[in-house]
Order: sequence, then structure tokens, then C-alpha cells
Amino acid sequence: MESNAESPLLTSKSAHFTGDLEDIPPINGINDFFVQFGIESKKLWYLAFPAIFTSVCQYSLGAVTQTFAGHVGTLDLAAFSVENSVIAGFSFGIMMGMGSALETLCGQAYGAGQLDMLGIYMQRSWVILFFSALFMMIFYIFATPLLLLLGQTEAISHAAGKMALWMIPQLFAYAFNFPIAKFLQAQSKIMVMAYIAAGTLVVHTFFSWLFMLKLGWGLFGGALVLNLSWWIMVIAQMIYILSGTCGRAWSGFSWAAFSGLWGFVKLSMASAIMLCLEIWYFMVLVLFAGYLKNAEIAVDALSVCTNILGWVVMVAIGFNAAISVRVSNELGAAHPRTAKFSIVVVVISSFVVGVLLAGILVIFRHQYPAIFAESIEVQQVVYALTPLLAACIIINNIQPALSGVAIGAGWQAVIAYINITCYYVFGIPLGLALGFAANWGVKGIWIGMMTGTAVQTLVLVWICYRTNWDKEASMAENRIRKWSGQKEVEGEQ
Repeated sequence: MESNAESPLLTSKSAHFTGDLEDIPPINGINDFFVQFGIESKKLWYLAFPAIFTSVCQYSLGAVTQTFAGHVGTLDLAAFSVENSVIAGFSFGIMMGMGSALETLCGQAYGAGQLDMLGIYMQRSWVILFFSALFMMIFYIFATPLLLLLGQTEAISHAAGKMALWMIPQLFAYAFNFPIAKFLQAQSKIMVMAYIAAGTLVVHTFFSWLFMLKLGWGLFGGALVLNLSWWIMVIAQMIYILSGTCGRAWSGFSWAAFSGLWGFVKLSMASAIMLCLEIWYFMVLVLFAGYLKNAEIAVDALSVCTNILGWVVMVAIGFNAAISVRVSNELGAAHPRTAKFSIVVVVISSFVVGVLLAGILVIFRHQYPAIFAESIEVQQVVYALTPLLAACIIINNIQPALSGVAIGAGWQAVIAYINITCYYVFGIPLGLALGFAANWGVKGIWIGMMTGTAVQTLVLVWICYRTNWDKEASMAENRIRKWSGQKEVEGEQ
């Protein structure tokens, strides 16, 4: 895997870069800390709140469909859960990951005042993601034999495979949605995304109930509404951009979008691998549950937990988007101390929010399982998993925020290697050992995998602490010159 940025582990060495005079002064005491914490918190929440709201609304489209599927039947719930977690989750990870390359490039270019490049970056990303979607159609078309090969039951595999064919339009909506989202986020134009997502969710919820339950269309009705909802968001956001509200950032379609594609592909792939390794990690959790005894109950119970965790992770992804914008903008503007302090603020904020959400879940642990499943047996398993779910909520509220730091700084390739080690070399084998060898079942699988997430989070904290942010700002300047076509400054890797 090739990286377009130097490893953060190497930037702890001395650097001769001097930040802009508008950077925050050094923090020398507790009073300075609280003053700057209040200032940075306002900037962070200005971005984070609408980003969280948008992420929750977008995730809720699939979660609402899954909730209604749970009231259609246990096989329908299992089929949608597997399709949404494995097939769509695979595609979602790749598309969102490849689109996140724009968070580095657009964010740093915007911070440096080079607005003209933002629209070209977005169009390059459209081209790359569209062709990626064409390739990934293979997984949708052959979903049934793929799931059978992975060991899923025949009933679940055939039902999920049929659902996957219906969901192909959503795949191409991903290809356009994520570059648009990163383009708007880099300019802090997040409120319009929140309004569009909220309106879409209201319409989606009503028509999902109408088609799936009232008219009895079942999963087909859910697929129809889910596809339309994603495309409504794409079209509405494009209308906003084409209306001229983005100024210099959008100057129209350009053939320049087709130049420099290979270098853009490499950065996009590094971003995709980094994010996919995180998203697929919990997709694997649902997949392994299908190998347990009484697989349908295990998959249903775990899908309820991952559904709830997904909503919470969307809160964390809001922090992820906000901190990636803050770090990339401040590095692009040559404000290394501000970039570093913004990380402290987001870690504290995401931890507090995670504790509050976990506390709410524990308080209502007797009530919430019935919302997601009719089966008493499924509800009992969900109740037993609640303590694990609460712990996972806290950890998974911090980790995506730290990943946002990596995206904003351009460390995607380095973090991908860390994710491979913590998740797939350590977390999954430990989960399998506890789940199957120790016979702990779903709890064992989840405990092992959650331990992998905890280790990865600690590694990210250590990297952020050891990084020389003056040098990161210098490297951001080099990166902006490279991708805008200017002559590279000395020292660019």
C-alpha cells in the first residue's frame, strides 16, 4: 500500500516549520486550558452537531427498514441484517472510505484558501467511485453463492441474495453521495446536509411503514423505499451545489477531473482500506454469529445490538467529520497548535457523550429490546448483551473521532496497517477463541473483538501524542502544492 503522506510516527523528529501568527498561543496553565477549550468547543460543535444529526439520519434509513423487517418475520430480519451488514456494509465501507480522501485534500485546500480545486477534487472522486461501483456489482449479483460459501444457512443466503439484487441502485447512490458530503463538509456547509437528511428520513419512515407493513410488500417494499431515499438525498444535495451557493468551490464540470486520476486513486484506496477495516470489523461479528447454534436467533439478537451501536457510531462519525475538518483546515492554514488542541477537545467531548448514551441504554435495558424484535427469545438475548453493548458504545464513540484526526492529517495508509494488526491479527482471533473454543458464544466473540478496538484506540492516542504537529502543517503545505499542480517544495515525499 502506497501512502501520500509521511508516517506520523516519523514526524516526532524536530522540524523547522513555524506556524502562522493566528495560531493559538501556547497553553501554560489551567485557566488558559479552559479558555481555549471553550473557544475550540464552539468551533467543534458548530461542525459536529449537524454532522452527527446528518449521520444519524442517514444511518437511520437502513435501521428503520431493519426495524420494520423485524416485525415482518425472523427470516426477513435475518436476511436484511445480513444483506445490510455484509453486502451493503462491504460497499458502504469502500465508498465512504474512498470518498474520505476528499476530507484530507478538500479540507487542507480550503484551509489554504485554494477553493478552486474543491470542485475538481469532487469530480475526480465521482469518476473513481462510479467505476468502483460497477466492479462491486459483482458482489450484489452473486450474493447468494457468496453467503453460502461463507457458511450462512441456505434460507438466509437466498433471502439476503434476493435483497442484494434489489439494492443495487443504493450502491450507485453511495458513489455520488460520499464525495458530495466531503466537498460540503470541507467548507463547513453541513446544515444543508442535515436538513436534507432529516426530510428524507421522515418520508422514508412513513413509506417504509406503508409499503412493508400496511400494504404487505415486505422486504421488496423496504428495498424500493431505501433506494429512493438515498437518491433523493443525492439529487437534493446536487441541486444545492449547482445553485451557486458554493462560490469558487464549484465552477462547473471540468475535464481536469480526468487528469491525475492514478495518484488520486492511490490516496482514495488508502482511505478506503483504513475505513473499511473498521466497518467490516463489526460486519464480521454478524457473520460469525451465523455459525453458532440456533443461528437465526443469534444473528437477530446481534443485529439488534449492532443496529443500536450503529446509531451511536453515527454520533461518533459526526465527531469524525468535524475533527477531520478542523485538523485539515488548521493544518492547511498553518495552525499546528490549534490542530493539536482540537484533538484534545474532541476526545474529551466524545468520551462524555459516549458515557451519557451508554447510561441511557442501561437505564432502559428492560424496555428497548421489544422495540426491535417480536421474538421473546431474541429480546432475552439482547438484554443479556446490554452490558457489553454499553461498554462498546463508550469505546466506539472515541475511536472514530481519532480516525477523523488521521484523515484530516492524511495518515490513512499508516492507520490501515494499525487496523489490520489490532483488529484482524489480534481482535478477531481472540473473539473466535472466546466464542467457540471457550464456548462463550456471542458474548465471547464480541468481547474479543471489542478488546481489539480498545487496543487500536490506545495506539491512536499514543500516535497523536507523539506527533510533531509543526511538521504536519509543513507537510500539508507540500500536499496542497502537489495536488493543485504547483511546483512541489523541497522535502515532499
